[in-house]
Amino acid sequence: MENLGGLIVDYKVDLDFYKDKKVLITGHTGFKGTWLTRILINAGAKVCGYSLNPPTNPSLFAIADVEDKIKHVVGDVRDLDYLKKIFEEFQPEIVFHLAAQPIVRDSYKEPVYTYETNVMGTVNIMECVRLNSCVKSVLNVTTDKVYHNNEWCWGYREDEPLDGFDPYSNSKSCSELVTHSYLNSFFYNRSNLSVSTARAGNVIGGGDFANDRIIPDCVRAMKDGRIIGVRNPYSTRPYQHVLEPLAVYLTIVQKQYEDKKYQGFYNVGPDDSDCVTTGDLVELFCKCWGEDAKWENQAEKDAPHEANFLKLDCSKVKATFGWKPRWHINKCMDMVCRFSKVWISGGNVPAEMDREINEFRRELSLIHI
Repeated sequence: MENLGGLIVDYKVDLDFYKDKKVLITGHTGFKGTWLTRILINAGAKVCGYSLNPPTNPSLFAIADVEDKIKHVVGDVRDLDYLKKIFEEFQPEIVFHLAAQPIVRDSYKEPVYTYETNVMGTVNIMECVRLNSCVKSVLNVTTDKVYHNNEWCWGYREDEPLDGFDPYSNSKSCSELVTHSYLNSFFYNRSNLSVSTARAGNVIGGGDFANDRIIPDCVRAMKDGRIIGVRNPYSTRPYQHVLEPLAVYLTIVQKQYEDKKYQGFYNVGPDDSDCVTTGDLVELFCKCWGEDAKWENQAEKDAPHEANFLKLDCSKVKATFGWKPRWHINKCMDMVCRFSKVWISGGNVPAEMDREINEFRRELSLIHI
């Protein structure tokens, strides 16, 4: 039980709620999407995944043993006609929208594709929701980078200006605004539909193979026997294990399905103690990994702009749901290193995923253990 300013809240994620629910996930072949898919399969949900093929090789999706347990659809969120067809065929009750072009540096190389995917992709999802009365609960997953970043020392609240700097961050700001517009224009009079957005900070965890992300860079270096190169060791970011925001996403979707008052816009981030510099994060990785792991500063001259400091104020989600982070940065890194060594050694990745999910659920006192 949590005591929040006199309000007593017992935070639980009731995975029994998802049993036999028809859940559509966009971006299910990505890092977060695969973890979410695995959780929902274990909860007994009927899952339809709509996504491009996995964005990396190797990919978590390919090794997580989920594809044959869901309705797996290879599709582009920019393709409205195909997306409409899948909605009409599957008739989802719940939609998690995670599909995106998620890499800041890639957005400088492909700004048009980034905006098409992240903005028009959101428009297409919201249009399908508008056209299908079967949908009861929707969550659009964006990012902490949606805010106009002054790089000040306090966290951003949900009512701060949305104005991301780079094409990725800005396209996610636009995705938020698209959601707001559909709420105001089309969903305001649908009493049985709730739509929220979740703005999460940087997530880490086993199975992330993306380019230009620090933990995947660390794991690749270990696999190849190289020193880890760090291009921006002095930037400060909030880091959380991937299961932390997923637990909140599942909670938001459930609660607003049951009661529309929970519909809203939520920051989802770690405590201040888990806001660390990239250099400190990599130092912790090396300590957890052992085996004489080392890193070096490889700062790039004239590199594309990336924020040096950014964190969220998560008071709203804590007060609304009684949530607080469970796995802090040291525990997160233990999980990352354990998972990655299982993968590198050819071990049982699905079993490791389930082990971590179950451990996290026990710490959250989740129902349906």
